Amino acid sequence: MPETRENGAPLAVIAASLQRERRRTGLSLAEVARRAGIAKSTLSQLESGTGNPSVETLWALSVALDVPFAQLVEPSRPKVQLIRSGEGPTFSAERADYVATLLSSSPPNARRDVFQIVAQPGTPRQSDPHMPGVVEHVVLSRGRALVGLTEEPVELGPGDYISYPGDVPHVFEALEADTAAVLVSEHV
Repeated sequence: MPETRENGAPLAVIAASLQRERRRTGLSLAEVARRAGIAKSTLSQLESGTGNPSVETLWALSVALDVPFAQLVEPSRPKVQLIRSGEGPTFSAERADYVATLLSSSPPNARRDVFQIVAQPGTPRQSDPHMPGVVEHVVLSRGRALVGLTEEPVELGPGDYISYPGDVPHVFEALEADTAAVLVSEHV
């Protein structure tokens, strides 16, 4: 059984939370202790799961780490996000029968967005260059499409994957009705 404080807060959870949040901020043990107004040895003990923090110490640490108090004392839970087919915010192209549904926007510590694409034959979706360093990844799930650099698109079928720089002109042209793909826009 994990060691707990008298109030029931598991020391292992507090230790893991302090370590995780200190790594996230990139601050040293000494700097977090200084900002929280506690001894470096106290923080070291808390991070090793052997300390016995008061509410005042935990509050000071939450302020020093810029996180809510509860984030230090509650076990982290996996975040599950579900978007059913046909749900989610959608965006249509002006000149092509092309609809992008945002499936996952980039969280603060990552630099990528995930979209589901549904496109119809006709006018291709011509994309202007995005910001420098953007790379797009496409997996075609249904239909056929010409995808990639505007000057050299590649024909894809179901299950095919392509990656290309998004900071140059690129294209997505459906060759069959209801062509569908997953597009990941990665900001490297």
